[in-house]
Amino acid sequence: MDKKRPVNLDLGTIKLPITSYVSILHRVSGVIMFFTLAVFLWMLDTSLASEQSFNDLAAMFANPICQFIIWGSLAALAYHAVAGIRHMIMDFGVGEDSFASGRNSAWAAMIVAALVIALITWWIL
Repeated sequence: MDKKRPVNLDLGTIKLPITSYVSILHRVSGVIMFFTLAVFLWMLDTSLASEQSFNDLAAMFANPICQFIIWGSLAALAYHAVAGIRHMIMDFGVGEDSFASGRNSAWAAMIVAALVIALITWWIL
């Protein structure tokens, strides 16, 4: 087929609404949670194996790379939970009557998620 539609390949010029970013980040955080689930299950298994393995795991948390991985996992969980609650509220029919209400709920979800992630950051450090 010979299509004459314009194609915009410059990603820097594409302007998506905030609702799109919230939705994309919700999916990305779900993928991150899927892969970090194995890490959390390994940590649970290791912590329950013996007192020595628990102490080894606790010593591992002093490593900044380990702390960053845990922080990223918990931040993804927090964002996914906040965005998921937003989607569940919208499934009940609240806030889907206009684009403005969807945009406002997206901004609210981003702000609440940022606050929760800030609390997680404070807790880890």
